[in-house]
Amino acid sequence: MNNSQSKQANTQPYILSETTWKKVKETDYDLVVLPWSATEPHNLHLPYGTDTIETTAIARQAASIAWAKDAKVAVLPIIPFGTNTGQIDLKLTINLNPSTQMLILKDIVRSICMQGFRRFCILNGHGGNDFQQMIRELNLEFPEVFICQVSWFKMAAAQNLFENPGDHADEMETSLMMHIAPQHTLPLSEAGSGATRTFRINAFHEGWARAPRKWTQISTDTGSGDPSKASAEKGKRCFEIITERIAQLFIDLAGTSLNNLYE
Repeated sequence: MNNSQSKQANTQPYILSETTWKKVKETDYDLVVLPWSATEPHNLHLPYGTDTIETTAIARQAASIAWAKDAKVAVLPIIPFGTNTGQIDLKLTINLNPSTQMLILKDIVRSICMQGFRRFCILNGHGGNDFQQMIRELNLEFPEVFICQVSWFKMAAAQNLFENPGDHADEMETSLMMHIAPQHTLPLSEAGSGATRTFRINAFHEGWARAPRKWTQISTDTGSGDPSKASAEKGKRCFEIITERIAQLFIDLAGTSLNNLYE
């Protein structure tokens, strides 16, 4: 096999950035997936691109599983910048305001709508992103397109694998990176504790009041959650649970009639 043939054999038809027009024009895709992450520090041991690395790997694997079961999924290139207003004073954190995200999202939905696609899923990999209100607005402008968002890090079955809860560079996220990209993960001995300060006001603890956190005031290492018990083995199992469940969602979205969504 020559180099040209080898490269062609490694191309995945469900990853748009690796797919040619020759393949795209002959494929009837059922579902378009947009991964969306962020660029921000992740404690002292994980890279700025942690959300992008994780979400890209999850999208690829979930789409692969779905494709093998005849769900024709097209994964768009990931958007690596998210809403980071609470971390903006941390060096080289990049913020996209929600209003900016809305403009980007609207242009993407308009593009696929004009091309006849009717199922669209945002695969969210960053806690600061929230597309629900944008989707409500887009539903009025593009009623023919079913739009949903998935935040993979909120999956309870995956979170239950871990002893130390957190929400940023914690045990779960560190374990995933140890499995997905160990070459970009420093040893646990390099990690900060991930200890955080919390709001003094009780309503925020109970969850019925919400406000963004000022990251430099709540964490000394930019982490939120103790990563000390992370392992690649836990990360592998977590990755399997997440990708299997998201793959099933892709299959369900691709195969369910938009005129028959409700029981």
